[in-house]
Amino acid sequence: MKSPVVKRSIVVAGHKTSVSLEEAFWNGMKEISGLRNMTLSELVGEIDNNRQQGNLSSAIRLFVLDHFKSRAAASSGLEPKAAVDSRHTAAAAAP
Repeated sequence: MKSPVVKRSIVVAGHKTSVSLEEAFWNGMKEISGLRNMTLSELVGEIDNNRQQGNLSSAIRLFVLDHFKSRAAASSGLEPKAAVDSRHTAAAAAP
């Protein structure tokens, strides 16, 4: 049985590294980099620079998930859950 995780080498900030992701995440990364008119390496470098913790593969998965969740929310007219949650928290704390 073939593993759904695909390991690829990529250059990030001038250094070659390998990243293991499921094919769906690689496809999502390609779509996002195309929309932003940047290379896959540039996008991964941006994700790497902005990650707070965890490994690069996890940071990429979270980035791709967030991108598509935000896009789905925008197209449906719904707000992202984090924005709704923060308003409810603020309203509950108000006197």
